[in-house]
Amino acid sequence: MPDLIAYMISRVAIGFALGATSGIFVILLNPVAVESPSDPLEWGLVIYGFGAPFAMGYLATQLATESD
Repeated sequence: MPDLIAYMISRVAIGFALGATSGIFVILLNPVAVESPSDPLEWGLVIYGFGAPFAMGYLATQLATESD
């Protein structure tokens, strides 16, 4: 796998993991903030809603600050 592709996949995965973890903590600590998801699909969509922007933000930040 080319180095750039591996770099991008790893950064997106790290960012998604950070965002998903944040989403889980928000749901567990303050469920009213995300309108109390009750169905597993709702949980998944809230977690994805936190993870996707974090993934792109982490990738963009890493690409912008990388100085090689």
